[in-house]
Amino acid sequence: MATATHDHHHHHHHDDAEAVPTPAWTDGKRYAWLLGLIVPLSPFIAWGVDAAWSVPAIWFIGPVLVFVLMPILDTAIGTDEENPPDSVIKWLENDRYYRWCTYAFLPLQYGALILAGALWSSGDLGPAALVGLTWTVGLVNGIGINTAHELGHKRASLERWLSKVALAPTFYGHFFIEHNRGHHVRVATPEDPASSRLGESFWAFLPRTVAGSFSSSWELEKERLARTGRGPWTIHNDILNAWLMTVVLFGGLAVAFGPVVLPYLLVQAVLGFSLLEVVNYLEHYGLLREKREDGRYVRTAPEHSWNANNVASNVFLYHLQRHSDHHANPIRRYQALRHFEEAPQLPTGYAGMIVLAAIPPLWRRVMDPRVLAHYDGDVTRANIHPRRRAKVLARYGA
Repeated sequence: MATATHDHHHHHHHDDAEAVPTPAWTDGKRYAWLLGLIVPLSPFIAWGVDAAWSVPAIWFIGPVLVFVLMPILDTAIGTDEENPPDSVIKWLENDRYYRWCTYAFLPLQYGALILAGALWSSGDLGPAALVGLTWTVGLVNGIGINTAHELGHKRASLERWLSKVALAPTFYGHFFIEHNRGHHVRVATPEDPASSRLGESFWAFLPRTVAGSFSSSWELEKERLARTGRGPWTIHNDILNAWLMTVVLFGGLAVAFGPVVLPYLLVQAVLGFSLLEVVNYLEHYGLLREKREDGRYVRTAPEHSWNANNVASNVFLYHLQRHSDHHANPIRRYQALRHFEEAPQLPTGYAGMIVLAAIPPLWRRVMDPRVLAHYDGDVTRANIHPRRRAKVLARYGA
């Protein structure tokens, strides 16, 4: 009995000292987060396998992993709707292990780029292997944008700086500004270039979002600098200094391996940011925040993002699929993101949805009825592509 009281006091004393006790709850995905590092390791795996057994097809490991293996795993392993209990969120967010899982991505990502530079310029790879390698590296850096996304939301300046480092290989440094200060404000409205509209194919969305994200980020940055009395043409402009990182990186690789690497670098950058944009496409397709009486949009809620709880994609993408909670709580760290019942659910994980998005008729067959069901059959409540409005209303209108 005495020990029990002693224990009780002991705990009480600890609470005063603000030590967060280790909870009884354990994170089932704790070590699975390290699997996310398979992606930046994939060029090294390909290099090793090809060197040992001469299998040129292995250079396509990236697209096979993302577009074939991940959708299969998503289906096979299924979903997980477990949420960390509220009592452990603070403890979970403070566990530095999870931060290191994302930090570790960066040296591997850059290592993959250097390896690719050496291989592109070596003359040892045939045309098919070069295509596979370039595609694989593009996907590594595209998923690097997702790592940058996780880091760019955080308050610590180190994490925000690392976010820019992760964006340099895809020439997409402006994403860091547009996403945090633009997309999060305007999500699921016609004004957001990164929210896709009902009736808009991915191929129509891609040029619109790429151009729109850039011009939006430039405006936001111009306004921010104007408040400090500066013009846009300064090293303090976060778009220019983020792009400068890319120029220095690509320049360094061109000096190290010869200018032959530059076309490959540009192609992999386009593939990388297209992977980000196809994910943007499927995150908010057709969803619209209602306007209030005063003309402002209602607050972003879980029902304004598509969610998926497929374990495989979630582990490879740092819970990006729990996108609803992320929009409601942008600073919340990935390991603590929760599943919401009221969020509209995708039919499969992001990986499979990316494949569907590339084939617009299939995408429409799967997703348009889901948008409609989400709005109880009232298509006018959706975010409709203006150019196709008449067609969409004719097809789905009351």
